[in-house]
Amino acid sequence: MDAREILTKYYEYANAGDWDRWCDLFAEDQVMDEQLAGHIEGLETLRSMMKGMGTMYRSFRNEPVHFLVDGEKAAAVSHLTAVSPSGQAIEAEVMNFFRIVDGRIAYMANYHDTVPFQVLSQD
Repeated sequence: MDAREILTKYYEYANAGDWDRWCDLFAEDQVMDEQLAGHIEGLETLRSMMKGMGTMYRSFRNEPVHFLVDGEKAAAVSHLTAVSPSGQAIEAEVMNFFRIVDGRIAYMANYHDTVPFQVLSQD
């Protein structure tokens, strides 16, 4: 898959709640800087972390708005709409940066307003 296809699958799998296939997009030695979860290294660590996504949100959608691809570097702007376990709405604009090497995500960082996610700590 090329970078644009990987980005498309990244959002497709996330929106389907298919976290196993979503994790398959990442390299074994992946590094992720995630605003809520922190610094995550290694695919097995990521897989373990993502097992909890099904209980973290009642619903979760992260709709891509724009992709920018330049060789192995890519960026995606998206809009996230979710509902916490207690029913509180979450809306956020998101910017993700990716480095894609040999058809896998080697590095990813995301940037968004963390305030809308504070409802998760109230559940």
